[in-house]
Amino acid sequence: MRTKSLKKNRINVVTLGCSKNVYDSEVLMGQLQANDKDVVHEGEGNIVVINTCGFIDNAKEQSVNTILEFVEKKQEGSVDKVFVTGCLSERYKPDLQKEIPDVDQYFGTTELPGLLSALEADYKHELIGERLTTTPKNYAYLKIAEGCDRPCSFCAIPLMRGGHKSTPIENLVIEAEKLAANGVKELILIAQDLTYYGLDLYKKRNLAELLENLVKVEGIEWIRLHYAFPTGFPMDVLDVMNREPKVCNYLDIPLQHINDDLLKSMRRGTTHDKTTNLLKKFRATVPEMAIRTTLIVGYPGETEENFQELKEWVQEMRFERLGCFTYSHEENTHAFNLVDDVPQEVKQERANEIMEIQSQISWELNQQKIGKIFNVIIDRKEGNYFIGRTEADSPDVDNEVLIDATTVYLKTGDFYEVEITDAADFDLYAKPINVETRKPVRKELKIRTV
Repeated sequence: MRTKSLKKNRINVVTLGCSKNVYDSEVLMGQLQANDKDVVHEGEGNIVVINTCGFIDNAKEQSVNTILEFVEKKQEGSVDKVFVTGCLSERYKPDLQKEIPDVDQYFGTTELPGLLSALEADYKHELIGERLTTTPKNYAYLKIAEGCDRPCSFCAIPLMRGGHKSTPIENLVIEAEKLAANGVKELILIAQDLTYYGLDLYKKRNLAELLENLVKVEGIEWIRLHYAFPTGFPMDVLDVMNREPKVCNYLDIPLQHINDDLLKSMRRGTTHDKTTNLLKKFRATVPEMAIRTTLIVGYPGETEENFQELKEWVQEMRFERLGCFTYSHEENTHAFNLVDDVPQEVKQERANEIMEIQSQISWELNQQKIGKIFNVIIDRKEGNYFIGRTEADSPDVDNEVLIDATTVYLKTGDFYEVEITDAADFDLYAKPINVETRKPVRKELKIRTV
């Protein structure tokens, strides 16, 4: 017997995958709200939109399981309609339609108007920068480009997101101003490749000019750079980073590997020496920069010798932040033509080894911070702690600063100066030294020895 839905025509948007998907869900929700639709993010609703990820096997499995979960709810009568969008739907729509026919409709990554129409809403072109943010109020993602033109052999993103397409500077400034008006203080710039920004619109790499415009937005205090590419990195970005206090001394630059043969097979357009020299230039130009990277282990043909080279390089470089993934053999990528010859258990062992090395490096770097003062922004309260971040830390992926909430009250979304009192592998413990501080200090005052 069909049960009555909790609330008629409330749309529940469920987001899986990366920050680009978070952004896309927020745009969808903004459009729905402008159409006077009742919309929630990962709450209760009788109409469900699942924004899927199709990047690697684990993400695909999670997306499929989530679809099946809501299809089952539809069959039970607690959900009326299920729509699927995003990368998995873009990549595997015919297969999904065949295997999970109870979904009402599938949409790809570029079919927002069609999805809105299915939800009885109109796509409003005039809504530049209008989003219903799902992140904590103090930070938001700003997607500056869509798609990717890079030829990386292991990556399926161009299959799902298409070629690189930059968003004009003036549109991004409008969006940043609207975010700031709603209380956002930190912009996290995202794209498949930040460093390619502007080549299609302005015929030059234009990330530095974009930053020069964004720092003028009143209310924005931190601007953070995610997902840069090592080949063709625009060095004028470092000049802006040094000159503008709002641009965080932080760069996320996925490097994937360091062995020359594997880099060539991966079609990364760089070498061991070029990559190492680039990192040295970063640190010489911006000595306080926190560098985050991600690596892939178990790529086809990776020998034990190749892996040892990677381990030694990680130890040498001492990255402030690092993540490691096991290679996923993806259909229709260039690398799919290669033999996936590294056993899964070996891939996982290698990833574990890399993260053990990084854990020790992170612990050592964190110990050096004890007794120093940092400017932090408070993201949330969790249990007996206020959770904050330094300029060197991005949400969800990096270190957090824990402050005893039983001894002091801090306001979420505000900046405070704190003294680091203790440190673990990936967490810092601190006490505020001036609870009246509400604004971030300039770079030259950011860190000092007590």
